Amino acid sequence: MRDRIDGSRGAPGTGGDPLGLLSAPLTAELVRGLLREVIDPELGVNIVDLGLIYELAVEDGRAEIAMTLTTPGCPLGGYIEDEIRACLSTLPQLHGIAVRLVWEPPWSPEKMSEEARAQLGI
Repeated sequence: MRDRIDGSRGAPGTGGDPLGLLSAPLTAELVRGLLREVIDPELGVNIVDLGLIYELAVEDGRAEIAMTLTTPGCPLGGYIEDEIRACLSTLPQLHGIAVRLVWEPPWSPEKMSEEARAQLGI
């Protein structure tokens, strides 16, 4: 678990309960919160705030993620997918993870959150 901006501890989406990650219902919000732990190593910003996650569905203990990369030639695709799987493997409620790379629509800086823009000084 990590300290969050609001001063609480615990997994995102668990109300600060340090054990909430283990007992929280499996939701897209919980998965999206954990994906914020996956950092693009070139930019130092999480993949959610970068706008790389295009679709996220959680159903029957499975998470299905459609995502892109900042460029089609980005050599970090395999690394980021491995980090996603490692991050989500901490959820005992999750029994399957499917990650699909998509290129449409192409990623652009407009897809970044305000937090990502501020972090990158844009």
